[in-house]
Amino acid sequence: MSPSAVATADAVAARARGLTKAYGSGETAVLALDSVDVDIARGRFTAVMGPSGSGKSTLMHCLAGLDSVSAGRVWIGDTEITGLKDRELTRLRRDRIGFMFQSFNLVPTLNALENITLPLDIAGRRPDEQWLDRIVDTLGLRDRLGHRPAQLSGGQQQRVACARALASRPELIFADEPTGNLDSRAGQEVLGFLREAVDGLGQTVVMVTHDPGAAARADLVLYLADGRIVDRMEHPTAQAVLERMRLFAPGRGGRPGETDRGPEHPDHRTDARRTGPHRITADRVPERGLAQEPCAADGASPGDDDAAAAEEM
Repeated sequence: MSPSAVATADAVAARARGLTKAYGSGETAVLALDSVDVDIARGRFTAVMGPSGSGKSTLMHCLAGLDSVSAGRVWIGDTEITGLKDRELTRLRRDRIGFMFQSFNLVPTLNALENITLPLDIAGRRPDEQWLDRIVDTLGLRDRLGHRPAQLSGGQQQRVACARALASRPELIFADEPTGNLDSRAGQEVLGFLREAVDGLGQTVVMVTHDPGAAARADLVLYLADGRIVDRMEHPTAQAVLERMRLFAPGRGGRPGETDRGPEHPDHRTDARRTGPHRITADRVPERGLAQEPCAADGASPGDDDAAAAEEM
């Protein structure tokens, strides 16, 4: 491998090529991801947005090895995960990936500290005490370590979940709507901690969200529509994200269909331009000639969040 190829691999925490995910078969098949190509930069905070049903969570599940792919390839670092056996994939998720879900997935009979170290305990590994202390102090959990989940607020529980995701020093953290069950104040706290995990702890975070304010905390926002990455935004602001999302509303662009402004007409495809690695027409319809992405493998389904989280803990 050439030095430039090594440098490129080191700069990417996860990537996918030709990632395709379909549910069902024949006339009833639903294409959740349509030949997606994506690179997740190491040491950055990436947000994934799009309308409901656009494939956001499916993309995250495939990149994280929580769901199998129909076609394409996925790598975590330099390890291709699409062909891994279940046991190998379980070990990779446990040792190299951290997860945060909308539901906190804490074990009710364990206190906060025990929940944080549970993945390491299952793996038979001793926590790095210095790293653990840094996480606990960063997240402001020092005086809550002896409390069980029922004794913690929603924001405190999500902070424990965040600490658990960080405890093993994973290569990257996947967060699926991490503020979805929190009030605005607690949500802002959790977003601040995720931002600090990147800036202060050198982590890589990929977050799926519907909230423009949450996406504004990221370094980069990827926009999905109909299973394809159709746009991206560097250095987002909440207002800019909101304005961009309006373009993907029914009847306003994206990949229009007969349910919004009618069948696509050749006149809609105006001068093509480049937005990062994805070519997009002026009304943000991606050109068919370009590949986008596939996904990873495991027997788990996106609905198995609780089981998968327990498996990785």
